[in-house]
Amino acid sequence: MSTKYSSDAAAELAAVVRDGMTIAVGGFGLSGIPSRLIKALRETGAKNLTIVSNNMGVDGKGLGLLIESRQVAKVMASYVGENKLFAQQFLSGELDVEFVPQGTLAERLRAGGAGIPAFYTPTGVGTPVAEGKEVMEFDGKPAILERGIVADIALVRAHQGDAEGNLRYRMTARNFNPLAAAAGRFTLAEVEHLLDDFMDPQLVDTPGIFVQRVVDADPVKDIEQRTVRTKQEG
Repeated sequence: MSTKYSSDAAAELAAVVRDGMTIAVGGFGLSGIPSRLIKALRETGAKNLTIVSNNMGVDGKGLGLLIESRQVAKVMASYVGENKLFAQQFLSGELDVEFVPQGTLAERLRAGGAGIPAFYTPTGVGTPVAEGKEVMEFDGKPAILERGIVADIALVRAHQGDAEGNLRYRMTARNFNPLAAAAGRFTLAEVEHLLDDFMDPQLVDTPGIFVQRVVDADPVKDIEQRTVRTKQEG
């Protein structure tokens, strides 16, 4: 059994990351984010990065760490409302932001991973999302041309995996992870439970062909918002 496993996430990222790269990152809010790899990316000091992710975490956590260190020049995301520092940098013109409808973002990543250069979608027609994009009609309905996304590097988190890079995700933590994994030219996955043998093929969500390195996951799972009921007396 060949191995793509490494015990040093920081060294693996430092070997491949360069200034100006486009990096796709799995996760939704703080669910399923590759937190160890994000911290390792921060440690590289790489600058002028383009981050492709559903959102940019929150202040002080997840991708919010890269906003704090000012390593990000551009963001392609569908939602960014939980990060105050992100808003400040965006409004000041320090950060370039391309807002992408969530379904379109998912399909752009899927298309990039599948080798599809572009596709048409009716989502965004007649809005600022369509500005500067080719429009065609299909069955009398307009649709805009969207480009597939291929990232230089992808960072993802999986619940289970093997040393060959086969991955399985758990519940909602699956979210954008398989899409980001396939869209990266070089994909690093942090895995919570690394199997001693090959994963059952019927359980694989992301085949190992899409994954170049596997590292241990950060055991800490942050919760974005915790809501509880007031304790009732006696």
